[in-house]
Amino acid sequence: MPREADALALQTGAAVRRAARAGVLRGATAGLAPGYIQGNLAILPARDADDFRRFCALNPKPCPLIGVGAPGVPTVSALGADLDLRTDLPGYRVWRDGALVDEPDDVRGWWRDDLTAFVIGCSFSFEAALLAAGIPLRHIALGCNVAMYRTNIACVPAGRFAGPMVVSMRPLRSRDVARAVEITGRVPGAHGAPVHVGAPEAIGIADLAQPDYGDAIAPAPDEVPVFWACGVTPQVAIGVARPDLAITHAPGKMLVTDLVADPLAV
Repeated sequence: MPREADALALQTGAAVRRAARAGVLRGATAGLAPGYIQGNLAILPARDADDFRRFCALNPKPCPLIGVGAPGVPTVSALGADLDLRTDLPGYRVWRDGALVDEPDDVRGWWRDDLTAFVIGCSFSFEAALLAAGIPLRHIALGCNVAMYRTNIACVPAGRFAGPMVVSMRPLRSRDVARAVEITGRVPGAHGAPVHVGAPEAIGIADLAQPDYGDAIAPAPDEVPVFWACGVTPQVAIGVARPDLAITHAPGKMLVTDLVADPLAV
């Protein structure tokens, strides 16, 4: 997470993308460009694109598609001007045959003419609305990444793509949960309302102190864990499908678009 003075300069999607492209921004994007839509990234060979698009359609909670690129084109013009998916995220993951093989700062060296980019909505997009409603978010206050966990909630398979849902967790004060459900339920393109509130063991999470991705944040005595579907889910599905090449965002390090989030859109 950037220092506070740096974060103040990253108030738009374009500013965040420029900082990532220049190598200035390498941390998580939570709290940056408040009000702008953020997206998870999954880039796959064209021959896998139809199955992956169907996987997203069958699993809209973890995989709400907000943009799809043309094969070989490293941008999605509807999401922003001067946008390059190969350079404009703070961090990437590269997968070969389902195995993680690289975590570069840009992926120009990995790009191929047959790659198709999918941008999937991100829960960071609704956080400004939660904060505006007076609901504190401790990962933003602490300057760390949100905690993410694999669950026992099975996604609907599509072709070779399958696997469990990943969720992000935010500890909220008990009195804020109903309002948070209402606010986030209005933005299905950012995963919508939570998939679970309370007992993590009910969705297969054994220990909140051991997230699969991101940073652990233990609920305080007056807080309960609230779990939203997460756009890291495709990375698990990529491990199952084993495409010969795949590129994703590093968890928490999103594409920040030029689109403005409207919590009252639905």
